[in-house]
Amino acid sequence: MHSSFFAILLHACLLFDLVKLSLSDPADAIALACGASNEATDADDRKWEPDDKYLPSKEKSQSVRAQLQDPSLPSEVPYMTARIINAELTYKFPINSSSRYFLRFHFYPAVYGSFNISNSYFSVKAGGFTLLNNFSAAITAEALTQAYIVKEYSLAPMESSDTLEVVFKPSDKYPDSFAFVNGIELVPTPDILDSAKLVGFSDQSIDGKTATVETMVRLNVGGNYVGPTKDSGLLRTWYDDTPYLFGAGAGVTSSDNATNGVEYKGLPTYIAPDDVYLTWRSMGPDPNVTLAYNLTWTFCVDPTFSYIIRLHFCEHIYSKVNQRFFNIFINNQTATPNGADVIGWSGAKDVPVYKDFAVNLPNEEDKREILLQLHPRDTDDPKPEYYDAILNGLELFKLSDGNKNLAGPNPIPSEALVKAEENRKDFKAEDNSNIKVIGAASGVAAAFGVLAAVVVVMYRKKKKMPRTKSGTSSWLPVYGNSHTSGMKSTIGGSSVASAQLSTEAAANCRHFTLGEIRKATKNFDESHVIGVGGFGKVYRGVIDGSFKVAIKRSNPSSEQGVNEFVTEIEMLSKLRHKHLVSLIGYCEEDGEMALVYDYMARGTLREHLYKGNKTILSWKQRLEIVIGAAKGLHYLHTGAKYTIIHRDVKTTNILLDDNWIAKVSDFGLSKTGPDMNQTHVSTVVKGSFGYLDPEYFRRQQLTEKSDVLCARPALNPSLPKEQVSLADWALHCVRKGNIDDIIDHNLKGTIKPECLTKYVDTAVKCLSDHGVDRPSMSDLLWNLEFALQLQDNGDVQKGSDTGKGLPSNVSMHLSTLELDDEDLIGKSSSTDENSNTAIFSQIVRPTGR
Repeated sequence: MHSSFFAILLHACLLFDLVKLSLSDPADAIALACGASNEATDADDRKWEPDDKYLPSKEKSQSVRAQLQDPSLPSEVPYMTARIINAELTYKFPINSSSRYFLRFHFYPAVYGSFNISNSYFSVKAGGFTLLNNFSAAITAEALTQAYIVKEYSLAPMESSDTLEVVFKPSDKYPDSFAFVNGIELVPTPDILDSAKLVGFSDQSIDGKTATVETMVRLNVGGNYVGPTKDSGLLRTWYDDTPYLFGAGAGVTSSDNATNGVEYKGLPTYIAPDDVYLTWRSMGPDPNVTLAYNLTWTFCVDPTFSYIIRLHFCEHIYSKVNQRFFNIFINNQTATPNGADVIGWSGAKDVPVYKDFAVNLPNEEDKREILLQLHPRDTDDPKPEYYDAILNGLELFKLSDGNKNLAGPNPIPSEALVKAEENRKDFKAEDNSNIKVIGAASGVAAAFGVLAAVVVVMYRKKKKMPRTKSGTSSWLPVYGNSHTSGMKSTIGGSSVASAQLSTEAAANCRHFTLGEIRKATKNFDESHVIGVGGFGKVYRGVIDGSFKVAIKRSNPSSEQGVNEFVTEIEMLSKLRHKHLVSLIGYCEEDGEMALVYDYMARGTLREHLYKGNKTILSWKQRLEIVIGAAKGLHYLHTGAKYTIIHRDVKTTNILLDDNWIAKVSDFGLSKTGPDMNQTHVSTVVKGSFGYLDPEYFRRQQLTEKSDVLCARPALNPSLPKEQVSLADWALHCVRKGNIDDIIDHNLKGTIKPECLTKYVDTAVKCLSDHGVDRPSMSDLLWNLEFALQLQDNGDVQKGSDTGKGLPSNVSMHLSTLELDDEDLIGKSSSTDENSNTAIFSQIVRPTGR
């Protein structure tokens, strides 16, 4: 499905407001800011009370305050105060003996006065269960590259007692050891666990209803972070699933913006919030692709324990059984012998359902992972209509063993991480405290305890990674969502990328040392991440004392990394323009590749158009932004020594500075265009589906017209069929005269009719299937600036009905288009194989296999 460059703005008109649940804390939930003297509220306005009244005796404990607040902390409360415990200490909480409870501990291993946090080893018991043993929050946080740790447990009802005792005890194995805790939560819950069939044993199951468990992972698959106040009443946190994806096949993410939302038929609403069921990750629409890979997540866990993995599903696209039919594999065993069919389970579209599966892990060195895989069910009996799979949410619980134990060993930092810490010490020598605050955690990474983050897995090329003697995996957290396989950037100790750079490119850019990059980003602090792309993560940073920059760090598992790295430097080192992001320099050292750019304070255009979490842009601002981007592309096409075709223009690659000046970014896929004697360049198709020139996609012919195509997230199968393609939908609305359907409600009555007419005229031209029929970037720029002039000079008809149809003179403008109306609009719904609609519709709605 293709969309015009101007459909960026058209897409802004397709905004749908998700209804967000605003749930308050359960009435009898307890939240303690340990060591605090007064009640306080956190960043979500949740109240935390001091812990004094739940301590029968505070002897041999004291309240302390952290000396430094790590920037990654989500809130000062409860992390900046702590209770230091020098001897066994018991908290006592009144409970309902028939109720299940969530018990959460918050640990921030920072500097607390004269206490050396590296000496802190302790155990925690609750209701007779050992939750932690010989636990070191400092070691755990360092190994997981987190600043703070959250451990969550679900305690089974204790029929014989109306008091829950939580006991902290310093370890007797280390001198001067002590325990500490920053926050404690106790939240009553319904019976959230069920009996789960044991994978590989059809006649066996594990009873989760009476089990005490630890939450290892809770993921909003295909969606964003969902905080405690957005949960369905149980104050849980749902994290992005991206760090847990394994291999190159990450599938596609989608969301349902329809007004009907989720219908909890027979399913308690507390099972998971709407936000989880309204987003999902699937394998994609092309059967040639989906049948060739597994959608895979991997989780590192402790052996000897049993686990329950809960999978959440909600089908929003299909309404019949056997349309999306797939298999679920856990640890390479079939978990669904009869296949998985969400409609078959739920009974209807938009109705959520979950399935629980149990798995036992033997006490073996190489059995420390739970591997979840989805794959289309390729069978003729019955034959599925679409070869696809889907998942909305995931929870992983560890069950206590026969000794009422849930405690596992402390993780051991990998050699790579130890080396990174040593490098960080070199440029943080001024920190002469007993131990540095365990640095750099993202809210996403600060999930549930040791194994919740040990879960972040490196891509392995058929080889097992070296293991530590303790049995904990040796690993360094990286995102696993690269769309390509791994490739090293150095050979024989020499730099491949640097060797490929021209002398001119190297001379025009500043070369940063790895130490400078680490210092600028606080050792790639996760709290400094401002974006994630195919090349890798983007961090905000500061160089030379005060100069703000954006630093793009290569994902080591991307085989295109070196090529894109070199291309970006070669391109941007020779280009300077007001509407192109400026490259300051680069770093390639010890296998790391990083690019340093000017910092764009207002982020991506995408965030302001349809993410719904930024400033609402006026129509004039949108026009000015698109004009700026068009100027940048026009310079690439005509102002450089050779024509440069970007190949990946989209809203995430248009950045905005403090003054809302648009700058085109990300030249990793750029290609030198045709010379005077050529009309196109033949090349392998690259870019993002839905933003591709259909001529480029079909014939692999790249022209400067290819950059005229760009828009919203173009593959959105959650919308009604006729709206899946923004381009098709926009043309449909033009043809029917229903422009109101594609105008952002925030803009109603503010767009001057003459401006809208010119804009629609230009956008429709850009939707032409053939490059020869689309305007050049210079023509495009002229039309946009003319539209802006009409907006500045015309009279706004406030409250005018611009949406019932086109302005009265639109027919005149349509008659002057380079293509006649029939070719341009009438054929947009054609099923002819040569039409853009037919080609791209097969991607979203595959009709053949």
